[in-house]
Amino acid sequence: MLAFNTFLFLHHAGVILLVGNITVTAVWKVFANRTQDARIIGFGQRLVTGTDFGLTVPGIALTMLGGYGAAIVMDYPLFEDVWLVASQVLFVAAGVIWLGILVPIQVQQARLARGFEDGGTVTAEYRALSRRWITWGLISTVPMVAVLVLMVVKPT
Repeated sequence: MLAFNTFLFLHHAGVILLVGNITVTAVWKVFANRTQDARIIGFGQRLVTGTDFGLTVPGIALTMLGGYGAAIVMDYPLFEDVWLVASQVLFVAAGVIWLGILVPIQVQQARLARGFEDGGTVTAEYRALSRRWITWGLISTVPMVAVLVLMVVKPT
């Protein structure tokens, strides 16, 4: 039972890191952009990129390690319950959006924002990328919220 509880703890800690960071990151970015101050936007972008890799990636790893570890320890069938299969598919869908769309946008934004903190100007390209980032960020959050609902409700 100790192994199961350890994996369950890791799973919950990962979910907290992951969902907490994707939520807070969006809030930071929106409020930083609303200031229209290039230095604040540049600083905000640097933090968004840093926390994404410093908190989101470990959150993903802990969520997966803990979830699969708990399932294996309890000999729980990973592909029989509809809610569990749907959760895994939705988790992967959110990950594909994050890796395929959001990360490349963030890399472009980080390059553009490097000059903002030194008094540079926020470009139209950066603003367009920010709109795309927030749109796709919200889209990728929907499957994550659905996973949370499925994990709590566990519908049959």
